[in-house]
Amino acid sequence: MADLFDKAPDGGAPAREANRPLADRIRPAVLTDVVGQQKVLGPDGPLGAMLSAGSLSSLILWGPPGVGKTTIARLLALETDLAFVQISAIFSGVPELRKVFDAARLRRQQGRGTLLFVDEIHRFNKAQQDSFLPHMEDGTIVLVGATTENPSFELNAALLSRAQVIVLERLNLSDLERLAQRAELELGRALPLTPEARDRLLEMADGDGRAGLNLIEQVMAWKVGGRLDTDQLSQRLMRRAAKYDKSGDEHYNLISALHKSVRGSDPDAALYWFSRMLEGGEDPRYLARRITRMAVEDIGLADPAAQRHCLDAWALYERLGSPEGELALAQAVIYLALAPKSNAGYTAYKGARDLARRSGSQMPPAHILNAPTGLMKDQGYGAGYQYDHDADDGFSGQDYFPEGMKRPVLYLPVERGFERELKKRVEWFAGLRQKRRAEGNK
Repeated sequence: MADLFDKAPDGGAPAREANRPLADRIRPAVLTDVVGQQKVLGPDGPLGAMLSAGSLSSLILWGPPGVGKTTIARLLALETDLAFVQISAIFSGVPELRKVFDAARLRRQQGRGTLLFVDEIHRFNKAQQDSFLPHMEDGTIVLVGATTENPSFELNAALLSRAQVIVLERLNLSDLERLAQRAELELGRALPLTPEARDRLLEMADGDGRAGLNLIEQVMAWKVGGRLDTDQLSQRLMRRAAKYDKSGDEHYNLISALHKSVRGSDPDAALYWFSRMLEGGEDPRYLARRITRMAVEDIGLADPAAQRHCLDAWALYERLGSPEGELALAQAVIYLALAPKSNAGYTAYKGARDLARRSGSQMPPAHILNAPTGLMKDQGYGAGYQYDHDADDGFSGQDYFPEGMKRPVLYLPVERGFERELKKRVEWFAGLRQKRRAEGNK
């Protein structure tokens, strides 16, 4: 099966192949012609180092669509004189795998190794993934798997321990421009676009080389006089939908970017990632829930109004719907980004939960237990309890932790926002508690 960047070794494009897709016609014949992956293919990169050493190990190529995963696998086989065999996890099952392994074993007996390229390898289940292991270990195959999903989550540990993960990057605008120039050379004419429209076309590819070449091929097929500007291009060509899988890696990457931008008090970056998720089709209700969590986790009592602001924006979205309701959520994002930050409440809560797990089933001190029966009174329940409102300052200073437990300090408010005031209160009560105890010991 052909892929993004392969090209006939002579570099030519015979007339009989003129109907082949442009992406198929300008594929490189050598690894040095692959665009955009020099970090892994260069002399100091992992693949470059393997090839220099003359030893190719099993690999998992992880990256977005259209960055040359299949092409790199094919050219690695060419560089190492291995037979190239390609299968897809979408269309292959156990019977097909057995045939591939049998053929590779026979090929090995004849003195030649096999590079088995498995596209969409993450779609194989655990048992199917395990079936590769003995053939990788005895050298029957060099496995090169391709995936758009995070291998840490989609591939089993046994397979990952026997293969090196190589991360391929989406193509940037400079990479896509190089592809555009190759396409113009292949077709023998320039794109009929103004410089601004040319940039817009490359942006539409969204880092996907194959998609970029398909867009270029569409534009080249138009019968136009002169050059089209940005508006004319947009009228003729729909922008590609941004790559976004609401249940996959992109979902978690973008919500992480949004959360950390809010935590980092950067409203512009926070709005950008918020908008990226909306443009990708994310459910605004999911975003409403997550930004409310940010208010609780990263702002807390430094600005108690932040939580209320998020809940109000959430309610506004439910009442207004899209797109007006999304504006309310966007304003909540701005508010959170600019609010004073504190995770003191979050940290105190986690510390309290940990202490509760470790302390087991210790009883509260007897003086704060109610005594509704005579037996309970006889057991000392409620004895010695001091009613705080009876104290002149409304504070008794009694200990409310289990008897014998060293009093912990869980809540440490910061000197930011409203927590600055809470810090004063914490310190005031701590000092007064110490004073009451000193008075009680006299």
